[in-house]
Amino acid sequence: MSRPVSFNVKNEGGKPINIVDAPAGFTGEGFFTTKLSDVVGLGRKNSLWPLPFATSCCGIEFMATMASHYDLARFGAERVGFSPRQCDLLMVMGTIAKKMGPIVKQVYLQMAEPRWVIAVGACACSGGIFDSYSVLQGIDQIIPVDVYVPGCPPRPEAILDGFMKVQDLVGNESIRRRNSDQYKALLNGYGIQ
Repeated sequence: MSRPVSFNVKNEGGKPINIVDAPAGFTGEGFFTTKLSDVVGLGRKNSLWPLPFATSCCGIEFMATMASHYDLARFGAERVGFSPRQCDLLMVMGTIAKKMGPIVKQVYLQMAEPRWVIAVGACACSGGIFDSYSVLQGIDQIIPVDVYVPGCPPRPEAILDGFMKVQDLVGNESIRRRNSDQYKALLNGYGIQ
């Protein structure tokens, strides 16, 4: 049973104001205990740095998502980076030709762990309408994908929903997951050491 915690905030009459319900665990005046994994997850999920890899019309929808009307910065993604070594969320948007596949994989490998991937649009998810010899039928053939955002092109609301799904994954992920045998086996399935 959780009880309200005051965090030393008082109203005009001097009474404590209850800001939030305390989580399960030991509580006291102005503090509570939690797991390190939860604190790290909270920090990571609210400070994702996306790296847009946009090749076609889905990139235009991403631009609308970053603009003031939809404002992806509300979710802690103010800084869109174009250096893979400084970003932790790869957003692949648009048609990926088979010749571009190795470049997408190289960009993914240059990102530091932990890293996450969103496939935005029908082309990045499954090849879209381009069922041809030259188009990669989904980027999950070369790198692991965490969230798929369907649509041709997807609306900015769908991109925001996919971003929030990644935030949920990041917030609930254990800090030890990336060292697990299951995760290493997943990367080995893609030929990544």
